[in-house]
Amino acid sequence: MFSSVAHLARANPFNAPHLQLVYDGLAGPCSSPSGPPGPPRRSRNLAAAAVEEYSCEYGSMKFYALCGFGGVLSCGLTHTAVVPLDLVKCRMQVDPQKYKGIFNGFSVTLKEDGVRGLAKGWAPTFIGYSMQGLCKFGFYEVFKVLYSNMLGEENTYLWRTSLYLAASASAEFFADIALAPMEAAKVRIQTQPGYANTLRDAAPKMYKEEGINAFYKGVAPLWMRQIPYTMMKFACFERTVEALYKFVVPKPRSECSKAEQLVVTFVAGYIGVWKGLFARIIMIGTLTALQWFIYDSVKVYFRLPRPPPPEMPESLKKKLGLTQ
Repeated sequence: MFSSVAHLARANPFNAPHLQLVYDGLAGPCSSPSGPPGPPRRSRNLAAAAVEEYSCEYGSMKFYALCGFGGVLSCGLTHTAVVPLDLVKCRMQVDPQKYKGIFNGFSVTLKEDGVRGLAKGWAPTFIGYSMQGLCKFGFYEVFKVLYSNMLGEENTYLWRTSLYLAASASAEFFADIALAPMEAAKVRIQTQPGYANTLRDAAPKMYKEEGINAFYKGVAPLWMRQIPYTMMKFACFERTVEALYKFVVPKPRSECSKAEQLVVTFVAGYIGVWKGLFARIIMIGTLTALQWFIYDSVKVYFRLPRPPPPEMPESLKKKLGLTQ
């Protein structure tokens, strides 16, 4: 067990391609890994994953649409569930003298607005983050396939971490444009007492006062906050899943049950964002893990193609002299 964890910790997902090949023992015929050779690894290619019948083709419009729907559920539901915590956090940032802490913030809010007050801003949160999830997860799959086709099979494997970073950044760029109007309305509802209590009141009032700019003037700060976070979120998740199946899970993913695969998804989602303050670990870690769990559950439910973790292409193995 401890050796598996040690291997996982040493497997830096941001290694350069050459260093990653050396670590994998695949740098060429001159490399000779220490110790007796282990049992031969089973091939985990797309053919193995195609044993079950899928509802659509990987990379088809139906595939992208259902991935987008999975993003709607994963982001819309999870962010709406934490609206009370988000409300108190926003009020603490705007008026720290009145809201001195999390527990004090909840107490003051309950005293002034009652239990219903904790749900302020739920509608723009649900709509906004549903739209963000649609673009974040749907476009991520689109850009991942697009950039992979541009790179070719071998470079896709060698530079897969960079591919994940670029695809997620591109997706989040559009996701934040979709989120910005509802995020602007949510912040005003939650932090400006007396401005508006519902989205139906806030949106017309904002448009009347400032025009369309009222809904998009916060998009640049959103990009600065969300794009780096999403890049780390997706790249760490992809490489963590790969490392878990390589070093921890005792069998290929094609031989794992749906429930076992979803457990790996949840664990990978949690590990990917584990650094930070304790409260942030609990909130963001759990939120992110649930998002990946819901997203992957949608893929399982609709029988979407889910390729196994990447493996070195045969053509690259031949170039490195690993096969005849």
